[in-house]
Amino acid sequence: MRRETTPIAIGIVGIGKIARDQHLPALAAEPGFKLAACASPHSRVEGLTHYTTLEAMLAVEPALQAVSLCTPPQVRFAQARAALAAGKHVMLEKPPGASVSEVAILAELAQQHGCSLFASWHSRHAPGVEAARAWLANQSIVSVNVQWKEDVRRWHPNQAWIWEPGGLGVFDPGINALSILTRVLPQAFFLKSADLWVPANQQTPIAASLAFTDVHGTSIQAEFDWRHDAGELWQIDVTTRDGALRLAQGGKHLTIDGVEVDVGPEREYPSLYARFLELIAAGESDVDVRPLQHVADAMLLGRRHLVEPFEP
Repeated sequence: MRRETTPIAIGIVGIGKIARDQHLPALAAEPGFKLAACASPHSRVEGLTHYTTLEAMLAVEPALQAVSLCTPPQVRFAQARAALAAGKHVMLEKPPGASVSEVAILAELAQQHGCSLFASWHSRHAPGVEAARAWLANQSIVSVNVQWKEDVRRWHPNQAWIWEPGGLGVFDPGINALSILTRVLPQAFFLKSADLWVPANQQTPIAASLAFTDVHGTSIQAEFDWRHDAGELWQIDVTTRDGALRLAQGGKHLTIDGVEVDVGPEREYPSLYARFLELIAAGESDVDVRPLQHVADAMLLGRRHLVEPFEP
């Protein structure tokens, strides 16, 4: 018999496309949370108490126990620090911050304040990911090829922040692929070289080509491109000595040697909030910065190529 518990009062900060498309429906379906308030300077959620800033929400809603931050990464640190200082558990949309160092500091602050911090990677919760990880665990990997391509105007319409420093550019979707790779590959890997194509009027890349390897010299290639207008291509191919694995549609579909594996229905964001509940109940945090570290390495090692200006 399941024991009934009082739902955790949570506030959401940043009511943009990802919050409306994913976070709000996931919270509505999760009985372990009660969405009590939202904070956003320009957007509201009908029927929900609204504040223009996180600070105002924290001041007026002392009963809040947790906060989900869906704001751009450039402002995430200050918001997470304020929430943790107020004793709130914090979930961070991906990427967890604008730099690796600030996320490490947030992890320390969470521990100091006795709060759970969850640096969430939603693509790791795609239904095919854990099955892929289990199959690859004992495989000898020959090569990995990643194709992560989409139309930026569809997925980030009129979002200027993503073209500014800290906004990641094409690495905003590309980091989803990196979050999957760091979960499913049995060996750690590192960047050898990168090429970044940056619009002449922007600060972050619109496309990237990455060459990784591991201690065994495995070839791991990744191509990210925001100029792809032929539908989304979110695909990872892993060739091993005993067969080939493909994760398609961002991890929603898995095939091994061309045979489709039943991985169940999609529930990325519901799974994120279920994980957040587990962390709060256990008094733990989950802060894996490896995907963000790989992006930082690409920005450090990448050769930059100027391309034609791009207007969002």
